[in-house]
Amino acid sequence: MNDEPDTERAFLIAVDIGDDAGWSAEESLRELASLVETAGGEVVGSLAQRREAIHPQWYLGTGKAEELKQAKADTHFTTLVADDELSPRQQRSLEDLLNVKVLDRSGVILDIFAQRAHTHEGRIQVELARLEYQLPRLTRMWTHLSRMGGGIGTRRGPGETQLETDRRVLRERIKKTRERVDEVHRRRETAARARERRLFPTAAIVGYTNAGKSTLLNALVGEEAAVVEDMLFATLDPTTRRVRLHEGQTVIVSDTVGFIHKLPHQLVEAFQATLEEVTRADLLVEVVDLSDPHAPEHRRTVQTVLDELGAGHKPRVVVLNKSDLVDGGAVVPGRGGFSGVVGRDDRYALKVSALTGEGIDGLRTMMATVLADLWSDVDLSVPYSAGELLARVRERGSVEFEYRDEDVRIRGRVPPSMAGDLHGAALAWERSQRARKPDGRSST
Repeated sequence: MNDEPDTERAFLIAVDIGDDAGWSAEESLRELASLVETAGGEVVGSLAQRREAIHPQWYLGTGKAEELKQAKADTHFTTLVADDELSPRQQRSLEDLLNVKVLDRSGVILDIFAQRAHTHEGRIQVELARLEYQLPRLTRMWTHLSRMGGGIGTRRGPGETQLETDRRVLRERIKKTRERVDEVHRRRETAARARERRLFPTAAIVGYTNAGKSTLLNALVGEEAAVVEDMLFATLDPTTRRVRLHEGQTVIVSDTVGFIHKLPHQLVEAFQATLEEVTRADLLVEVVDLSDPHAPEHRRTVQTVLDELGAGHKPRVVVLNKSDLVDGGAVVPGRGGFSGVVGRDDRYALKVSALTGEGIDGLRTMMATVLADLWSDVDLSVPYSAGELLARVRERGSVEFEYRDEDVRIRGRVPPSMAGDLHGAALAWERSQRARKPDGRSST
């Protein structure tokens, strides 16, 4: 006896209203098909329509919606998946018309995230996103819940309908889950402060899903630090490792969740705690799949999400990955190189193959160069009693020490966070010197 559930047979639909630069409905449907297959479904057909606007009730036009009945008879699909987020009204109308499960792109992505999240942190963030996605759609679920009789297991308040009960319970679950996500946020802040005390610079690897971010982290570390799979959203739970650059410099590098076209806003919000690795980073390493014809569109998607996070203007190295799959050609920023993949504002870009190791040494050098540009010039004095700070400056900065009778003069360049500590120590030392001298002047 086979206890395995039958694979859902999915039929995909999309509407092209001409507002999605670089993406046709057919191309977006191909990506949706990959998402459905990643979620465990089987794609048995698709239908795309060009319209001036999405139909408020049927998503597709009325005639095309009727055609879905014949498509169901021909393909025996059990699930209908729309390429855009459906309103509760659209979802309910299509369910009533076809008597099948109806999902949208957001629902499929949320399902993949639920399957892929393995850590406690990842699971509660996915749970929050799914609850917030479900809340406005409870009207669609009303008949199912009423047939179940018991709702979702709580006592109703005075005069409450079943739907009101379901909404109230769902809001309570959202509140409790958000509190758990906030706790994750606080723990990450503590860990980030500890890293800042160690004064290692930080970098976050960002990019479109399946661009090769985890493979790149492994290539930089020199060992298998992150799990690599050839599938969408292979990485949900961030991996953080120390990476050695040139001249002994160490950087903390985090692999982050991949972005995707039409990423549900609930996920961006729910994964805010995880994505703080991006907002806190000194440097972004943006990985682009150079072999993908939609690389320019992928970069626009990544930029949109980074802007949402407030990290869109951080210093960046653009890594044109999978160069082993592409014919030769120089990367020329500002000249539309590689069909516009590299833009005029991309000061630092290079081709690599994270799989073969080509260009990884060059990437280390480029990362070190960009991080060095972020450092601050210092010329100040601190007392010998600041021994721990002096030791860290010697280890992490590029400085010269001048040892004097009562203090040490430091000249050179240091990371920004270290510069703040040095300025604070120097100011405190200057104040103590002034307090010791009757005329208020400090010694030189």
